Amino acid sequence: MNSPAALAIAADAGNSVAAARTGIDSRRRERIASWTLRASATFWAVMAMLGQFVFVIYVALFYGRAAAQGHPELWNKVLQGGYVSGHTMSNAVLAAHLLFAFVVTAGGLLQLVPAIRNRWPRIHRWNGRVYLFAAVSASVAGLIMIWTRDTGGDLSQHLAISLSALLIIAFAGLALRHARARQFDIHRRWALRLFLVVSGGWFFRVGLMFWIVLNRGPVGFDPKTFTGPFITFLAFAEYVIPLAMAELYFRAQRSGDWRGRLATAAGLTVLTLVMSTGIAAATAIMWLPHMR
Repeated sequence: MNSPAALAIAADAGNSVAAARTGIDSRRRERIASWTLRASATFWAVMAMLGQFVFVIYVALFYGRAAAQGHPELWNKVLQGGYVSGHTMSNAVLAAHLLFAFVVTAGGLLQLVPAIRNRWPRIHRWNGRVYLFAAVSASVAGLIMIWTRDTGGDLSQHLAISLSALLIIAFAGLALRHARARQFDIHRRWALRLFLVVSGGWFFRVGLMFWIVLNRGPVGFDPKTFTGPFITFLAFAEYVIPLAMAELYFRAQRSGDWRGRLATAAGLTVLTLVMSTGIAAATAIMWLPHMR
């Protein structure tokens, strides 16, 4: 017969094996959750870079080519309240806004490339300075345009654009402040927030095209006046949703909860699939026809 001592030893051994197995399973779940979160972020970054690269080419070939050929009035094919003959000052503001928008989008893509940041930090720093200057300049020009000329849309859209411009200016200042203080982890978080808000116009186009493809036509807004509840929602959502997702991602990175990491990765993956659909639709319908 087994003695009580032997039974106790066997029970302790069994508990130790179970605890060790639980510890191994816990570490495995943590590794899987961490990998999944990184993979979802990489998926988003790659698709965003591809989509914005196409947009940069579109801006250069359409707006840049029209200006170089001396026909800025062609901008009015896609811009409501764009080029106005005889309005030198307002046209100059529009041209500056478009130029800085191109620089910001192209510069933002370079800032996202880890190899440039790690291998050529001087290029990263100088490009970052140009990026901040162009982002703030484009925001100021955008504020001037939205409140001094007929650019279409209603008051809600003007307020949404104005708020995004103010956020860009604030985030640019915070990113620069923490870079100068050599607080690079904090700097990178503010720089990402800045990139997301700066990309608001791009997110708007991608989100709009996803919505139109999903509904097989314009739903929730008037395509002639470009106003309606969905456009109002999208005017704010273009930067509120990306910023909210970024905050969830930052929290998931710091959290030890593997379930939270998996949930965040799943949410980011779904948003990336939506974004990818919008990119494909915007490229085929909005950008490619004007690039030929």
